[in-house]
Amino acid sequence: MSSSDQQPAAPACLEQSSQLGDPSRPQVAILDFGSQYSHLIARRIRELNVYCELYSCAVSPAVLATRTNICGIVLSGGPASVYDPGAPHVDPGVWSMIETRQIPILGICYGMQELAHVFGGSVGRGLSREYGAAQVRRSSAECACPLLEGLDGEFKMWMSHGDKIHTLPAGFRGVASTDNAEHVVIEHPEKKMYGLQFHPEVTHSPRGKDILRNFIVGVCGAPQDWIMGDYASEFIERVRLEVGPTGHVLGAVSGGVDSTVAALLLKEAIGDRFHAVMVDNGCLRKDEAKEVYKRLGEGCGIDLKCVDAGKIFMDRLAGVTDPERKRKIIGGTFIDIFQEEAAAIVAKSGGACDHLLQGTLYPDVIESISYKGPSATIKTHHNVGGLPAHMKMKLIEPMRELFKDEVRELGLALGLEEKSVWRHPFPGPGLAIRILGEVTPERVATLQDADAILVEELHRHGIYRAIGQAFVVLLPDVKSVGVMGDGRTYESVACVRCVQTTDYMTADFFRLPYEVMDVLGSRIINEVRGINRLCYDISSKPPATIEWE
Repeated sequence: MSSSDQQPAAPACLEQSSQLGDPSRPQVAILDFGSQYSHLIARRIRELNVYCELYSCAVSPAVLATRTNICGIVLSGGPASVYDPGAPHVDPGVWSMIETRQIPILGICYGMQELAHVFGGSVGRGLSREYGAAQVRRSSAECACPLLEGLDGEFKMWMSHGDKIHTLPAGFRGVASTDNAEHVVIEHPEKKMYGLQFHPEVTHSPRGKDILRNFIVGVCGAPQDWIMGDYASEFIERVRLEVGPTGHVLGAVSGGVDSTVAALLLKEAIGDRFHAVMVDNGCLRKDEAKEVYKRLGEGCGIDLKCVDAGKIFMDRLAGVTDPERKRKIIGGTFIDIFQEEAAAIVAKSGGACDHLLQGTLYPDVIESISYKGPSATIKTHHNVGGLPAHMKMKLIEPMRELFKDEVRELGLALGLEEKSVWRHPFPGPGLAIRILGEVTPERVATLQDADAILVEELHRHGIYRAIGQAFVVLLPDVKSVGVMGDGRTYESVACVRCVQTTDYMTADFFRLPYEVMDVLGSRIINEVRGINRLCYDISSKPPATIEWE
């Protein structure tokens, strides 16, 4: 057989797409050059009730061309210098599309320097780098730049740059400066192109959100119609059209807010033609499977089957200590078990079950995709790896476009009780990635008991809602000497991790009150056999991740 006659290999995984996306939805496109703040730009725009998506800075014009209603484009910051060989740049075809469609552009930090570089200006090293708060001054009192509407003649913004614009391109003019840089706000009014050397998206820039609003709503005219109640209604109608009047949908649930909200959406859309499966991998929270069945199966009327597969998972994890191998083993085992249950449900439905629900979130997508120049893959997310293509099922991912706080808002719009809406996230691999080193049934039981005490005390002290995520980590091969009663102990060390965050892309450690620490230390060490020392994690993300593995 000649090479031209050979059939292309089948994809290893199902295509990651909701199959329900609306390419005509008005949106702002963010081109990511690798800034650690790119996701914050998206968050700030969403907070304006404007829909936006994050793309690689190297996105092809063919991809953007499928988005037929781009209101504006934001070029993010990035760690490179625009004049360096190999530095990332926007595809020339994208610039042509921007010119043809007359799409407004906002460049932030590197993004502003990209504007200057592409259109003939000069960018180079500044005399000194500029990091932290800086006073920005308008070039003249008569300046009428729409981005600065409503701002004073001088205002504070957050800087993070070493390069600066030395010469503006033709048609651009300087609008504002600092002591260190002559051009920190620039504009080309006729082309509706604007640049900011500072970062308006970070909280350290007090009027940053006003500047973003002036561009997104004022200049771009983006509709402020990204509202979760409307999104729910829109999605429900789309899934009914996609699945049809007799089709069935299969979905995995864990009891967390993501899968719960996704399951409620499908239940609302197609009723008992949605079939949920919960796989107990032996690494869930204490009594989690029973509580989930009571809440979703009995409370919400969802057709839910719970599969106790703890022994299978434990057998396959025996002796494994590498965190990425754990994730792969758990993901692969989950797929094996899920496929068996799926086959039974598909057979029972007479073959009408050909759609699969997943609770993928937008941060999962961002962290799991390696962009050119930016955001390297941090770790494998169990929701973004896909399921084997031979399952021949279409994926439905109703929350693939949403951040965590938007999922909670959606849950409230669907009538979900606040206790369920505000549950802390729980990783797909479960406690297996909170047990550093080998996972055994005994270590799982130890961690379950410690975790239950933590959650109970956070509720009792009224601070659970103030924390974005809280859990206990069991350390590996670290034994601590202790004294209990008249005897010495030689047992495990555990660590409590509590963080504050809204988007889970960045996080700061929670300042846990000393009295709560006191109670936790006393209860966990005295009540949980196998732990005789408790620590508290004070690292933030970045540089650390929220989970330890």
